[in-house]
Amino acid sequence: MRAVTWHGRADVQVDTVPDPEIQEDTDVIVEITSSGICGSDLHLIEVMAPFMSKGDVMGHEPMGVVREVGSAVSAVAPGDRVVVPFNVSCGTCWTCSQGLQSQCETTQNREEGFGASLFGYTKLYGQVPGGQAEYLRVPFGNTLPIKVPGDAADDRFVYLSDVLPTSWQAVQYAATPPGGTVLVLGLGPIGDMCTRIAAHLGLRVVASDIVPERIARATARGTEVIRSTDQADVVGAIRELTDGRGADAVIDAVGMEAHGSTGAQLAQKATALLPDSLMAQVMKVAGIDRLAAFNTAIEAVRRGGTVSLSGVYGGATDPVPLMRMFDKQIQLRMGQANVWRWVPDIMPLLVEGDPLGVDDFATHRVPLEEAPQAYANFREKKDGAVKVLLQP
Repeated sequence: MRAVTWHGRADVQVDTVPDPEIQEDTDVIVEITSSGICGSDLHLIEVMAPFMSKGDVMGHEPMGVVREVGSAVSAVAPGDRVVVPFNVSCGTCWTCSQGLQSQCETTQNREEGFGASLFGYTKLYGQVPGGQAEYLRVPFGNTLPIKVPGDAADDRFVYLSDVLPTSWQAVQYAATPPGGTVLVLGLGPIGDMCTRIAAHLGLRVVASDIVPERIARATARGTEVIRSTDQADVVGAIRELTDGRGADAVIDAVGMEAHGSTGAQLAQKATALLPDSLMAQVMKVAGIDRLAAFNTAIEAVRRGGTVSLSGVYGGATDPVPLMRMFDKQIQLRMGQANVWRWVPDIMPLLVEGDPLGVDDFATHRVPLEEAPQAYANFREKKDGAVKVLLQP
């Protein structure tokens, strides 16, 4: 089959790789019809490169049609349309029963000290082949795939794999009081969807970004946008909008790639100069994140407010302003999204209509063979690329 594979920093290619096969009696084989490119995928060809291997199949936002099932699978059958969550979770262990699928005890990567495995991600998370491919082996066929109804276009459901539950969790973790103000830092796919969900839930939504295409998408749906990412500008603007207090909650949808942290930016670039085997060890004990967005969140949230992190961070010992956080009595929540925890809340919004605008959420739909250029455009914010779907 054809698949998007990792070949090095800033280097993805489309290769012919072996077709996946049933390995356990609970496996299913899914023919992929759509698979998103995520901001987290960019981390794999940048900061997280030391934890990748040449030929790794990428992608963790797939959906498609079941083509083959193991002998013990009864929940789905060949011909069913399914979305595949990015968490590789069993659905039956203790943590899964607590709605913590991203911490699944069955697939935890204990040797690395990390949580549940993820499709198409690093050695730290199991190095499981991903879904930017023609076919995907999906374990736990009775509990992991999300069966979707009807014959609506993939766009209606594909974001259940990651974008929707990640954004929903970010908004829920923000715990903004009814009618309160939530500030979203970054209007990439996750930040954009956070603004839509927050508005749907009746909150006042303000966002910060500088990319014209992203700003246009958000303002078209009624979001107030601060057209700057400079900390002083953002903090000053949100305080003006909230009687001097700051936002009730701030969602950091930027993470480790934030601009503005010159020292950390230089440290990240320096990683490319070291052998990956050495850099992998350094990253496990060093702080390598650009913390501009996180520090802005700490300053922009009101006293007693909540900061919700959905942007991915990768540093092991990043300096955190605990004195400031303690003084402001800030609550902080974060973590990989627990996809199945939120599916019952989200699915009705997809079946009964399109209040979140998923049908036209993608800016680009391209053939799998064009993935390298699509990655480059998304990485460099060219051609108005905000959300890209690959379609084998």
